[in-house]
Amino acid sequence: MSTTPRWIALATASAALLAVTTSGCSSGSDDKKSESKGTSPSSSSASSSSSASPGSEEPVPVGAGPQPSYTVQKQPAAGTCTYRFTAGKEPLPDPKCTPGATNPKVTQATLKTTICRAGYTKGIRPPVSITNREKTANAESYGYKKSLREAEYDHLISLQLGGDPNDPRNLWVEPPSPGHRDGAGPNNPKDAIETKLKNAICSGKADLVKVQRAIAHDWTTALAAVGVADDAKGKGRREEAPDADGD
Repeated sequence: MSTTPRWIALATASAALLAVTTSGCSSGSDDKKSESKGTSPSSSSASSSSSASPGSEEPVPVGAGPQPSYTVQKQPAAGTCTYRFTAGKEPLPDPKCTPGATNPKVTQATLKTTICRAGYTKGIRPPVSITNREKTANAESYGYKKSLREAEYDHLISLQLGGDPNDPRNLWVEPPSPGHRDGAGPNNPKDAIETKLKNAICSGKADLVKVQRAIAHDWTTALAAVGVADDAKGKGRREEAPDADGD
């Protein structure tokens, strides 16, 4: 018969039971922590994907640049491009067909020898024998039915802003703006905006790439987008005379 007092035996049994219970709770807590750690990467991934860069910040495509001789470029299939219009009824191209394209020869480092040099765009512009044929095909792409004499075959990113001369992604038949008089030819205010932007680039007041992105996104808001004042001074004037393919 054991001589151990009854109260000591009871105390020992209680201590053993408490140890087992505590160990079980600790294990359960570790499992929950492990599960929590396992779900955190997916939460982080979802957060990252929701903060992706907006489409307007995507780089503009780069074209082939000036060529010794130009060939007629294939245009989008007939009827596959759709014009957009601003609240003020100014025309904008279809971004799927005409996202713009830049001239790789024009960079921030080459401004003085390219677009900031007088006569540069005249030396790289494709001849009308090429662009007139492209213009007719592009009108079919956009379903433009009016007289082509009233519309400009326009470089979305103009040559004086470092746009590619003959990349089909950078050219579109631009309908006349509101207030156009039949028989008067193109009257697009986009040309004056382009000249203001070019002057801002060449005077160091605007960044080339930012201007190219802004004009490709929406030419009517490009000045405001890069912080260039839209004053009336010089309105309607161009630094270089336009020809049949526009600038």
